[in-house]
Amino acid sequence: MERREFRGERLKYARIFRGKSLTELANESGISKQLISQYENGDSRPSHERLFTISEILHFPYDFFMQSDLYSAHTEVTYFRSLMSAKRMERAAQSYRLEIAVEIYKALQDEYIDFEPLRIPPIEFSGVDSETDEAAMAKAADEIEQIANKLREYWKLGDGPIENLQFVLESNGIIVTGFPTAADGIDAFSQRTYVSDHDVYAIAVDQGDKPEGRIRFDLAHELGHILLHPWSESLDMITKEEFKIREKQANLFASAFLLPADSFRKDAQAYPTDLKYYLWLKKKWHVSVAAMLYRAHQLHIITDNQFSYLMRQYSKNGWRKGEPDDSPFLLNDNVFQGAIDMLFEEHILTPVTFMHFLKSRSIDLFPDDVEEILHLRKGTLDVEETKPRIVRLKLL
Repeated sequence: MERREFRGERLKYARIFRGKSLTELANESGISKQLISQYENGDSRPSHERLFTISEILHFPYDFFMQSDLYSAHTEVTYFRSLMSAKRMERAAQSYRLEIAVEIYKALQDEYIDFEPLRIPPIEFSGVDSETDEAAMAKAADEIEQIANKLREYWKLGDGPIENLQFVLESNGIIVTGFPTAADGIDAFSQRTYVSDHDVYAIAVDQGDKPEGRIRFDLAHELGHILLHPWSESLDMITKEEFKIREKQANLFASAFLLPADSFRKDAQAYPTDLKYYLWLKKKWHVSVAAMLYRAHQLHIITDNQFSYLMRQYSKNGWRKGEPDDSPFLLNDNVFQGAIDMLFEEHILTPVTFMHFLKSRSIDLFPDDVEEILHLRKGTLDVEETKPRIVRLKLL
């Protein structure tokens, strides 16, 4: 039996998960930040009373700090859409949340669920690190176009609109989840997490007031990172210019993947300079008018002057703040919701036994956090209180 002892690395994990600095936790707990740092580094151990206080502040079960990690989850790189504006602490907190989602994914896979395996074709992308090399930039753009077509062919998507991009990603082994819009400066992100010698790709998108076209583009953008860019190189080691180039490449991929050149060209060429026509096309392609204008310009369907004029009209109409038919769009139930619903419906697990199962795998969290991390419907893990009975029916 494993010995129960305080594990400082879990305190640090929980603190960052909540987006708190040492100073903030010190101020809220009345414990000096020097002493909290010693707790996290394993140089000192908190008393029961202090650990209880910390667990209350961080909203983590007391036992969480006594468990060793069963799954050796490790994330080297996380691609954030807003790397330059999002706070480092908030980025770390969201990355940790996605890491826990992957641990739960692996626990369910080990015990109960046959998730779809990862299916990505072999990809070769030379890339480019400087925008001054126009020839290399043009070559990279051509490669991205070919990669988008190759993936569509590999996933048998044809050349028309993708009706349910979330389903396509999940059916090919990529986790999709959402996170609350309160995350400061973060639109979407993707990461590869190693867990028990397996690598798992996951994408998370902001679930606030974004319209469908924006959510779909975010998903395709993150898919571009998964296919095109290194996953063993810290983003802290590259320049801002290199990061911006990778963002542009991911945008090019998203455009090419969502709006295949030949089929979109046939549609757009009918009325290429009519904004209302693009608004009508939006119902078919499920992509924003702005994204279609950029794609039409890239494919030389409209000239530089026409593109500039249309974008001025787009701004004049107030569409930068929201296109006329925009409304908040939420992800569908994801693979986690489907897996848990199935386990509950088949009476294999209940909310109580599911939480016990996670705890047995050293994933000891409160139900509200699990629902948020996995993007479950609110109330999925609610437990109905059962009162003990001390009476029984007479046998008739």
